[in-house]
Amino acid sequence: MKKRRLVMRTIILLILGAAVAYSLYANLTKDTKQKVAVGEKAPDFVLTDMDGNKHRLSDYRGQGVFLNFWGTWCPPCKKEMPYINNQYQQYKDKGVQVLSVDIQESELQVNQFAEHYKLEFPIMIDTDKEVMTAYGINPLPATFLIDKNGEVVKYHTGEMTEKMVREFMEKIKP
Repeated sequence: MKKRRLVMRTIILLILGAAVAYSLYANLTKDTKQKVAVGEKAPDFVLTDMDGNKHRLSDYRGQGVFLNFWGTWCPPCKKEMPYINNQYQQYKDKGVQVLSVDIQESELQVNQFAEHYKLEFPIMIDTDKEVMTAYGINPLPATFLIDKNGEVVKYHTGEMTEKMVREFMEKIKP
């Protein structure tokens, strides 16, 4: 009986050890490098906004683009959206555009969120995470500042204050 218990404990310990080893291996070997670096051309994409209008990033050449990736479930996203909207009102006529990309949520959720926060900039849904993958986004929220030539001038992940949003928009103003 004791020998059988010892064998079972040994097997369980080996399985747990293998799981820990695999987890360490998977985390240490995964590509954590940001796919789009500062100074590189921002990957072009086409997404449709909540009003049915198509937005191609390259169509905004000559203007600064504040490209924000977010989710309705994300607390920092909820806090920064009003700031982005306020600054959008200040900078939209100065050559700075906001393109807001929700990651894989339903139109109903995104529309309710936009109505609740009275957002006025274009909001698109990356339904298959294609744009998110192209930009190497992880975690949310993530923001790329793209200059008038289509180059990434800054990448920011995490919550932004209104002051930060203003400074970022000033940085990409043509």
